[in-house]
Amino acid sequence: MSAPAIKAVLGPTNTGKTHLAIERMCGHSSGAIGFPLRLLAREVYDRVVAIKGEKAVALITGEERIEPPDARYFLCTAEAMPHDGGGHAFVALDEVQLAADRERGHVFTDRLLNARGREETMLLGSSTAAPVIKSLIPHAELIERPRFSTLTHGGAKKLSRLPKRSAVVAFSSDQVYAIAEMLRRHRGGAAVVMGALSPETRNRQVELFQNGEVDYIVATDAIGMGLNLDVTHVAFASLAKFDGVKRRRLTPAEMAQIAGRAGRHHRDGSFGTLTGTGGHDAEFTDEEIYAIEEHRFQPLTKLYWREAEPRFDSLSVLIEDLCARPDERELAPAPEAIDLAVLRKLADQPFARMIRGPANVRRFWEVCSLPDFRASGVETHARFVTRLWQDLREGYIGADFVAARIAELDTVRGDIAVLQGRIAAIRSWAYICQRPDWVLARDEMAARARAVEARLSDALHMRLTERFVNRRTSVLMKHLGNDPALLPISLEDDGTLLVEDQPIGKLEGFRFAIDPQAAVGDRKMLLSAGEKALPRILATQAERLRENKLEGVTLENGRVMWAGQEIARLEHPVDPAEPRLKPARELDRLPDGAREAFLAAIEATVTEWLAPLEPLRKLQLASKSEDATSWARALLLNLLDGHGIATREQAGIENLPKEARPFLRRVGVTFGALDIFAPALLKPAPRLAMKQAGIDDRPIDEAMRSVIPATKPLPAGYRPAGEQLVRVDIAEKLFKQAHEARAGKGDGKKGRGAPFVLDLSLAVSTGLTPDSIKRLLGAAGFRMIDGKPLAEGAFGPALPDRWRWLPSRKGGDDRHQQHRPGGKAHQHKGRGKPGGKQAGKGRGPRQGGQNAPAKPREPRPENAFAALKDMLS
Repeated sequence: MSAPAIKAVLGPTNTGKTHLAIERMCGHSSGAIGFPLRLLAREVYDRVVAIKGEKAVALITGEERIEPPDARYFLCTAEAMPHDGGGHAFVALDEVQLAADRERGHVFTDRLLNARGREETMLLGSSTAAPVIKSLIPHAELIERPRFSTLTHGGAKKLSRLPKRSAVVAFSSDQVYAIAEMLRRHRGGAAVVMGALSPETRNRQVELFQNGEVDYIVATDAIGMGLNLDVTHVAFASLAKFDGVKRRRLTPAEMAQIAGRAGRHHRDGSFGTLTGTGGHDAEFTDEEIYAIEEHRFQPLTKLYWREAEPRFDSLSVLIEDLCARPDERELAPAPEAIDLAVLRKLADQPFARMIRGPANVRRFWEVCSLPDFRASGVETHARFVTRLWQDLREGYIGADFVAARIAELDTVRGDIAVLQGRIAAIRSWAYICQRPDWVLARDEMAARARAVEARLSDALHMRLTERFVNRRTSVLMKHLGNDPALLPISLEDDGTLLVEDQPIGKLEGFRFAIDPQAAVGDRKMLLSAGEKALPRILATQAERLRENKLEGVTLENGRVMWAGQEIARLEHPVDPAEPRLKPARELDRLPDGAREAFLAAIEATVTEWLAPLEPLRKLQLASKSEDATSWARALLLNLLDGHGIATREQAGIENLPKEARPFLRRVGVTFGALDIFAPALLKPAPRLAMKQAGIDDRPIDEAMRSVIPATKPLPAGYRPAGEQLVRVDIAEKLFKQAHEARAGKGDGKKGRGAPFVLDLSLAVSTGLTPDSIKRLLGAAGFRMIDGKPLAEGAFGPALPDRWRWLPSRKGGDDRHQQHRPGGKAHQHKGRGKPGGKQAGKGRGPRQGGQNAPAKPREPRPENAFAALKDMLS
């Protein structure tokens, strides 16, 4: 019977070695593969589960164990895989060249020499391991696999010149964070991968890069260990690292292992260095470039070895075996690893004298082999191991104690460094809980530890993403430069503009406002993105408004408003029949057809809003009519200037010929005792329309009530009456009633000062108070005489309040004659405009007893008639 086949499948990265091993394992009845990283074991576990199903596949690592009872395929870390292969039909070891690693090399050497499959064994790794494998395993079949794609040197590049889908490799966390921060500012961010991250966090960060949320990844040399990434270029921020003993330059093989991440499958890749990061710019030598491009490296001559099956007779015998030298010339004694360093340190402690017998010595060695996840060093790690041993010395660690330690770490508060520390600590407890004989209620405690690690990993991923990924910038960097029609921009109900799911600003009306939270450096990019899509978005917005009958659009002081922003303005709001709109500049971004249709809708709506101003338009047309005399035209101009109301003094009524009044009454003008006004403009609709159109900016009472409380400034259409205001047409009704009472119900005395009784029921019915009535009538020249009570012993009704009309001589009494039934017009004395000096002599009566019209006089320069005269001359 022939010996089981041992195949060494060697070659550079991107040769499909791992894929081949998975295919070969799945072709056998059982199998196991050992990987250098827990992350890789998990990745391949998921792939094999998809092929074989969950019940047939196990995942075994130091911190995690998924082992169904009927599992036949095992994916493990190298340390967790069976020493001899576990009797599986197929056994493979990935990255065998790590047998030359100072820290873990002895583990890989042991598996390379001892782990065998019943039917097939496969060793995967770099071609540099070929000579030593052939020497140690002469009957092994060496299979060289060529790289699928070409790897070429791309030279040095600045961070701002890095192509998309680049990986930047650094060798310290500080440098990783600094580069990631710069990429966030200039290119939208980067994923971060370091050996100190938990596998879950690394997976999530890699996913950010793989799904295209970011186009850059910053990593330590952990990226070279089999991470399958869609990378086109690898940039080295440094070419030296600290290997645990000293700082040294990377070997060409190590450079190639990392650079080989660029270019996957049949897509070519490139590598180079990063410049302009503030430190010494590294550069490859010509020899290194040639070696990497041609995959020619110095072969390995030595592998690190340590006794894998030491004796456990005593601690001293155990240490002696672990420090033994190998017999083969291809093997070298492994440098002292941290587990051996902790063992040697604790072997000198007093409690170590009590450790006797193979079982106790083996158990103590297992405790010393606890990985230093915290990277705390020998001294600190030894103290933790001592406490752990003291707990285990009596048997198992109590579940309550372990649960309490796990609960202490179950908090997601803190920054990146704090969360990394907690994850390292919980990984220690996860490892402890995985041991078969260390913890009571092992399965429950292991599940708790994994759950806490998952929560901490999620929180760390969030912190890394918040710090090093500007999703908005990343999204815009992907789409800027493309066809604007393809920009995935959307408009939310609140006006927020989104590119994919990232806000870039807000539409306030039709004005695009950049997100105020955006950094100064991002504003130009946001504005560019917004302006590219604005014509399409604004056209949709305008169409939606038109379909909704301009819902939400208002007219405020001559400004057409929507969503708090001006979208148009009335250039000549005093011409309500044909409102002329001046569109806001923001509407210029609308496509021509959409702009014309939208403006037409606005004009139609504004015309409808201004329809109540027809009485005002009638006055305007009358002022331009050929039938209007110059005096009538001047009065109409005064009325228009007063928005439908003018006092008699303002209107210059004393100069208006009687024959002009019929024309004015026909166009809607009423001549009152104190005011000349158009009653149709005292209704709520026209007053509101004038306010909206910006014709009259005075406050208004929306219902135009007859009487309202006094306010300042004086609302349009009202007269003051003490602590109340009276609408001018109501005031004129009260004045007319007073004049009619004076003319027809006096007490028999003659003259304008004769007292009379006035029925105040009309005034009271409007809501006026006695004081307001007194003040209002007083403004028209009426003075109240308080009634007198009956004298003592007298009988009959008391003497009521009476009124007298005692107008100021300055105002004359001609303004009241029209309220007196059948009364004669008052004889005008010759005088100039209100406030001016008398000019000329008094007029004599004309033939027939009629008053002769006054001789035309020069108007005062500041009077409206003076302006009219200038216009007509």
